[in-house]
Amino acid sequence: MWDDAFPSFLIGLREGLEAGLIVSILVATLVRSGQKGRLPQVWTGVLAAIALALSFGAVLTFTAANLSGQAQEAFGGVLSLIAVAFVTAMVFWMRRSARNLSAEIREKVTAALGMGAGVLVVTSFLAVGREGLETSLFLWTTARSAGEATGPAIGAAIGLVLAAGLCWGLYRRVLKINLTRFFTNTGLVLIVIAAGVLSYGLRDLQEGGVLPGGHAYAFDLSGSLDAGSWYATLVQGVFNLTVTMTWLQVLAYVAYLAVVLTLFVRGVRTPKPAAEPAVAESPAAEPKPEAAPVAQAPTRNRWLLPAALVAVPAVLAGTVIAVSGGKPAAAATVTVSDAGSECGKGFGTPRPGQQTFQMHNAGSKTSEVYLVNPATNAVYGEIEGLAPGTTRPLTATIGNGDLAWRCVPTGGDPVTSATVHISGGSEVKAVLPVSEDDLNAPLDQYKAYVNGGLADLLTLTQKLQADVHGGDLAAARADWLTAHLAYSSLGAAYGTFADLDKKINGRADGLPGGLQDPDFTGFHRVEYGLWHGEGADSLAPAADQLTADVADLQQKFPGQDFDPGDLPLRTHEILENTLQFELSGDTDAGSGTNLATAQANVAGTRELLTVLQPLIQARSPQLLDTVNAGMKRLGDLLTAAQHPDGSWTPVQQLDPAARMQLNGATGQLLEDLAPIPDLLEIRKSA
Repeated sequence: MWDDAFPSFLIGLREGLEAGLIVSILVATLVRSGQKGRLPQVWTGVLAAIALALSFGAVLTFTAANLSGQAQEAFGGVLSLIAVAFVTAMVFWMRRSARNLSAEIREKVTAALGMGAGVLVVTSFLAVGREGLETSLFLWTTARSAGEATGPAIGAAIGLVLAAGLCWGLYRRVLKINLTRFFTNTGLVLIVIAAGVLSYGLRDLQEGGVLPGGHAYAFDLSGSLDAGSWYATLVQGVFNLTVTMTWLQVLAYVAYLAVVLTLFVRGVRTPKPAAEPAVAESPAAEPKPEAAPVAQAPTRNRWLLPAALVAVPAVLAGTVIAVSGGKPAAAATVTVSDAGSECGKGFGTPRPGQQTFQMHNAGSKTSEVYLVNPATNAVYGEIEGLAPGTTRPLTATIGNGDLAWRCVPTGGDPVTSATVHISGGSEVKAVLPVSEDDLNAPLDQYKAYVNGGLADLLTLTQKLQADVHGGDLAAARADWLTAHLAYSSLGAAYGTFADLDKKINGRADGLPGGLQDPDFTGFHRVEYGLWHGEGADSLAPAADQLTADVADLQQKFPGQDFDPGDLPLRTHEILENTLQFELSGDTDAGSGTNLATAQANVAGTRELLTVLQPLIQARSPQLLDTVNAGMKRLGDLLTAAQHPDGSWTPVQQLDPAARMQLNGATGQLLEDLAPIPDLLEIRKSA
């Protein structure tokens, strides 16, 4: 939290001090001029500026909340770039104006005193309002990049309180601050922070589909650096630098720092005319200017303009929020039940926008509940495993069209509530449901692929068996790799082949006798013997057992029960195994071919994606493009580790940078694959 708080603390301190100095100078000017009765007008303008800043922040928050995920990325990216522009202009302006700020404001206030109450209110409003808008935008951007609001809010609050204390000390003549040095030093730090915000904003635009190059990574340190560690979190929170960055992010970050820092430092070194001392004392201590008596403003309608300046920003903010969908409505309680008349009870006709419903299971069975379009079965929200008597919130975005609740009790038939029609909203993206029948055809295709692969595998293991019995261990080593890669491409993850996978591809870990345990069988047992000088006679029983187990698997697999809902899970689980066992080198028993096995795992994952492609394409074509790009990237990195003679670099001998890049590419691909199981989850329909 504290690492996320620092950028907001700095912007709160700096902007708060700027605004506080402006207010102090305004107040001091009125006091010296004998116009203390006009102070309420200054405070009215200040309050109006604060109201504008808060309204602006509210508009940003609620506008973003009512956009789709991709639109939110684009919206946040654009605002990040605007925030960078504001902060950059602010640090240059303050570096240039710190010495003469007091004189400029005194001149404006003196002129306003002779023009009535409204002009003085506007003067203070404009002077403070700019700082407020900059602060609001930058704080919103930093909170978005941090992914949470608590840390940035605490940092900003501490900075503003400290700024208020400094301004009070200056006004009461108990402090002296070299403002030129203060704004120069904080400006340097803010430029570095702004470079990170620029990088983050460009990444948002890439993820939102506005800018290209979202998969052109300059570096990927996720394999060697823990993104959740304190140091990685600190760097990301303060500087917005992440363990994985694209070329566009890196180039923009470096270019911004090179150009802006150079111009800023060059401006600091340029000699300044000694217009005023660099040390700021109390604004009230400045020389009192000689001025003609100023006429008091008429009292008639004195508070009309101040009231308007305070009220108008709030009204405008409320209007924008209302138009954009506004704050989610108070949560309505909706009944979940297996009784047809009870399912969806309490569901009226909701207004468009984001809504939260409290789903209460009044039935006797654990249930799933879906918010659906009953005609198309499109899903807009869901809760699984809602136990009897319990209540859980369901948040969904309501758009145009027909909606109903579908209650699916465990072991019972789905029940659909009465349909309501919503109008006046926008189109909302829904999840197209997947039925068991939809997955039957891909499952049949995948089973056919595995059955064909098992037939080839039996032939390859029989050849390996013959090599061992013939004493040709050199040929056996080559044929072992071919057979093992054939097996690894079949997607034997998380129980696909039941207990036979342990016999065919199990490890010695956890066995009482370790490598010498009689239950240590299969490919890795043969691998250990072939690469540790074991004789052919000693290896023959292990080769025989391997061939027998493969033959047993080939016979049993066609009759094995396979839940169609497990098929989408395999797209993620195979490469989870790859990252855990192959890229760590844990399964290497001497051959040094973990990377070849990883490549075979990629081939198995690609086969799964091929049979599932029509279902994914219909629901998220962009996700499929992202996954395919990640698959190609990982495949290219693995291919680079293979030597021209067909041998492979052991994973432990990889160059650290190459290994880091490989682990990062696998981790990123796993993140890209993660939505597929949810996307293709079987949902029951009426």
